[in-house]
Amino acid sequence: MNERRYTEEEVSTIFERAAEAQQAVRRALPPGEGLTLADLRAIGSEVGIPAELVDQAARSLDQQGREATRTFLGLPVGVGRTVDLGRRLTDDEWDCLVVDLRETFDARGAVRSDGSLRQWTNGNLQALLEPTPTGHRLRLRTVMGGARGSMIAGLGILAVTATVAITSAMTGHIAEALGGMGSMMGVGAALFAVGAVRLPGWARTRRRQMEGVAARLALATEPPARNELAAGQGDESV
Repeated sequence: MNERRYTEEEVSTIFERAAEAQQAVRRALPPGEGLTLADLRAIGSEVGIPAELVDQAARSLDQQGREATRTFLGLPVGVGRTVDLGRRLTDDEWDCLVVDLRETFDARGAVRSDGSLRQWTNGNLQALLEPTPTGHRLRLRTVMGGARGSMIAGLGILAVTATVAITSAMTGHIAEALGGMGSMMGVGAALFAVGAVRLPGWARTRRRQMEGVAARLALATEPPARNELAAGQGDESV
């Protein structure tokens, strides 16, 4: 099948209409506010986008989840991701999620249920499945407590060293204290560095792992109607 080629006039028309559609979306969005899903459907209909595809894109955005980061002195000591699934997970789907968590984080972890709450934990790493009015919410979170503790200890030693230095200077014994202070400052700086250096790489790895878990779960829990729509589009393209 030969691919259609557009004339120069048609190309101009296509990009003109695309630009008009983009401007229509920008005009419809009030500054500092937002649009409801119904508003998005209305805009989509104006530019020829089916409401089903708008709903599909909105669901995929929700299922990507919201990211959260805890910082200490500007460094990430904790990362998390919250995903609203839009429906309840079945027992089999929860079991598959636990398997995925164990493989992704290379940890067996422990599974626990408390009423409608379910969780998988491995030390500071947690996966919590919580009920919502529309189904379930998955909350992934972890902290690197060891690195934060090392940084706090290092700062503590540096603070003590500074106090000793000030006191020695005021009493005129700074020369005698210099040798000890140098060693204490080295220990404090080393402890702080050991904790700080590991954090950026650790946080990137955990974010990537959580994104992968969320993406696979979203794919596994796609509504049947969405799959049928995708299949229908595939058939039409043949």
